[in-house]
Amino acid sequence: MAKIKTAFFCQNCGYESAKWTGKCPSCNQWNTFVEEKVQKDMPLRQQEWKEKPESPRAPKVVNLEAVEGIAEKRWLTPDAELNRVLGGGIVAGSLVLVGGEPGIGKSTLFLQNALLLNGIRTLYISGEESEQQIKMRADRLKISNEQFYLLTETSTQVIFQEIKKLQPQLVIIDSIQTLQSPLIESAPGSVSQIRETTAEMQRFAKETNTPVFLIGHITKDGVIAGPKILEHMVDTVLQFEGDQHYAYRILRTIKNRFGSTSELGIYEMTGQGLRQVSNPSEILISQREDMLSGIAIAATIEGLRPLLVEVQALVTQSVYGTPQRTATGFDLRRLQLLLAVLEKRGGFHFGVKDVFLNIAGGLRVEDPSIDLAVLCALLSSYEDAGIPHKYCFAGEVGLSGEVRAVNRIEQRIAEAEKLGFEKIFISKYHQKGLDFSKFNIEVVALGRVEEVYRLLF
Repeated sequence: MAKIKTAFFCQNCGYESAKWTGKCPSCNQWNTFVEEKVQKDMPLRQQEWKEKPESPRAPKVVNLEAVEGIAEKRWLTPDAELNRVLGGGIVAGSLVLVGGEPGIGKSTLFLQNALLLNGIRTLYISGEESEQQIKMRADRLKISNEQFYLLTETSTQVIFQEIKKLQPQLVIIDSIQTLQSPLIESAPGSVSQIRETTAEMQRFAKETNTPVFLIGHITKDGVIAGPKILEHMVDTVLQFEGDQHYAYRILRTIKNRFGSTSELGIYEMTGQGLRQVSNPSEILISQREDMLSGIAIAATIEGLRPLLVEVQALVTQSVYGTPQRTATGFDLRRLQLLLAVLEKRGGFHFGVKDVFLNIAGGLRVEDPSIDLAVLCALLSSYEDAGIPHKYCFAGEVGLSGEVRAVNRIEQRIAEAEKLGFEKIFISKYHQKGLDFSKFNIEVVALGRVEEVYRLLF
């Protein structure tokens, strides 16, 4: 019988220690060590998944030039947004981890996509819901698929027995925190259980060339529950996020070995499931007729997709001694930097004003090209003068008050023209070879913050 011993694991990073320690030497977090029973030196015959017994062979050194490169096989799903964030479809043999808040729609999204994959034998493994609950959700989605199979089980030993019988082409596990391996004696959801069950799923995916989706919980800090090593074991990490008070959800790529990590997909939550939003710029910009102060439109880029988002600002006289600075969907430190630029370079007294900033639609934007729109929204609210709703902005603001050039400006201009904008303000420091005469929209080139103020107000 294999030897059983006790070890201490860090719940944050998975670091293993023979004794309890107050501070983790790996991630420097305090009071994260938990005692767990582990089982060491497992013989090969007891491993959970083996397609065929391995024959011992000596390692062989090969020259890189002698290795034949092959393109990975991908399945295109009916969901164009999911294809985009995965880098062009589902890669055969890939292990994908999906995280998100409770109730955000992770189970609904992947149940819907699995039902839409006609002709692909899919196994949906649930450790949290009964078959009747999943059936109720499928009935609400109104999608039928004869190749879709359910399994409500948490033991990996039973799961792999059923997999060998069914031979599925796609496996979805909801969720990885509920699975337990009989090789580990700790409770489900512990660091050692999550690490072992994920390793077994990884061996299964690579040996059978079957794609596996793992749905995972997140902690109160917004990170995927379990050790950080879990994210290193999988091929792709997706984050499903959004405000529950809004109908829109964002599927964001955090890590991807088969594509870009800057992609995102946008969905709208409806009574019949999640609807793909093919043109998000139209829903992120409010349809208004009046010129309201404190509103500016920014032409941003998320991954390969141009987006036009609405920036809302409110500047009021401070009642208390210390002015408030509040930002939703935008970096608060970046907002303080822009206010300092306006104070120093423009002579505007924001030091006695409360400033509130919001990116409409519940979106969080990290593209630095939004700086110019944020600055214009602040000036608009400061002067209480509206900006024409057919104007948009794309530019980064430097510390000396200059408007800096941003990448892929032609895509931003084309998106603004497609949505009916009449004028776009950009930096004059763009490449000389760019020809803006082919666009029907008026392009205004600026160099300094003061020029923006003179032109608009």
